[in-house]
Amino acid sequence: MKATISGPSNMVITSRDPGAAASEAFRVLRTNLQFMGLDKPLKSIVVTSATPGEGKTTTVVNLAVAFAQTGARVCLVDADLRRPRVAKSLGIPNWSGLTTALVNKESPAGYFQSTMEPGLSALTSGPIPPNPAELLGSSRMTTLLAELEERFDIVLVDSPPVLAVTDAAVLAPKVGGVVLVTRAGVVGRHQALRAKEALEAVKANVLGVVLSAVTAEGRDGYYYYYYQSGDTDRAARK
Repeated sequence: MKATISGPSNMVITSRDPGAAASEAFRVLRTNLQFMGLDKPLKSIVVTSATPGEGKTTTVVNLAVAFAQTGARVCLVDADLRRPRVAKSLGIPNWSGLTTALVNKESPAGYFQSTMEPGLSALTSGPIPPNPAELLGSSRMTTLLAELEERFDIVLVDSPPVLAVTDAAVLAPKVGGVVLVTRAGVVGRHQALRAKEALEAVKANVLGVVLSAVTAEGRDGYYYYYYQSGDTDRAARK
């Protein structure tokens, strides 16, 4: 698919300012995920949150760029079929995409869009459907993800918040793992635990948590924090 690319938005700091400390934080997250896949490479990861407004799209887009900057072939899929934001974040159109391929039972290959980051392709949401959870839970979605895993080194999927709708829960078992984003001061520990439990209830492989938007006292910017249960906590900060 040919498309006009206007360029990434300011939220894609890994592309706009690779030398920034926040960009380094996303690279740390990328590295942690790579180490978790040493024995069995993680081919597909869903990034979600407990509730809206926690920074899941910002996280998944910057993580996708960080992976592409290593030379990996990356596909970023917008499976938030209720409030899609990947296309706007990357400065590309969203006339067709994931929903088009699913409804028409077509290969997603015809709907990939290039981005300004070499190695990063995007499969935007396409038109918003009346039945997002049914589409994402379908066998066709399973087949589509398998095709993406064959074509790319890593597939990153943006999905709706876990506690808001069922979409992330039906999508999570279809991928290699799930990263949960939670925003400091917005979601309490109880809600974060509920989101984690909802994912574990469907046998999702919860890889860890990113804590976003923790302002460093006396400094400009955020901390981004990532952990895996049972491992030593790792942090990257701006």
